[in-house]
Amino acid sequence: MPAMRSAYRWIPALLMMGAIFFFSSLPASRLPFFGQWDFLVKKGGHVTGYAMLGVAYFYALPPRLSVSYRGLAALLMAVLFAVSDEFHQFFVEGRTSTLRDVLIDALGSTLALLGVARYSSNSNSSRRSAS
Repeated sequence: MPAMRSAYRWIPALLMMGAIFFFSSLPASRLPFFGQWDFLVKKGGHVTGYAMLGVAYFYALPPRLSVSYRGLAALLMAVLFAVSDEFHQFFVEGRTSTLRDVLIDALGSTLALLGVARYSSNSNSSRRSAS
């Protein structure tokens, strides 16, 4: 059943993709307004959501691959999803597509993936800390 276990590893990524798609499908009129914190809260949501997506992709990829390969592949996948999400938002009432949001999404994924790669069970950091 190894194929089944590898399929299960994709569940968190699929759930994150679904959540991101759901929130980006909401018309602007249905989005909450956070007053003076609106920009920070909403862009923080981008960073957090795409950090979680990047990590989910990382763990979905086969563990036999090197940490750096998995990290780069997960980042590329997260950025491609961000681009597709911004394209999708172009068609949602009152929403806009911006390169800035893709860059913020990429920042969230990058930061999370750097942490995951640093502390992954097959990275050099785990061997150094044991000695």
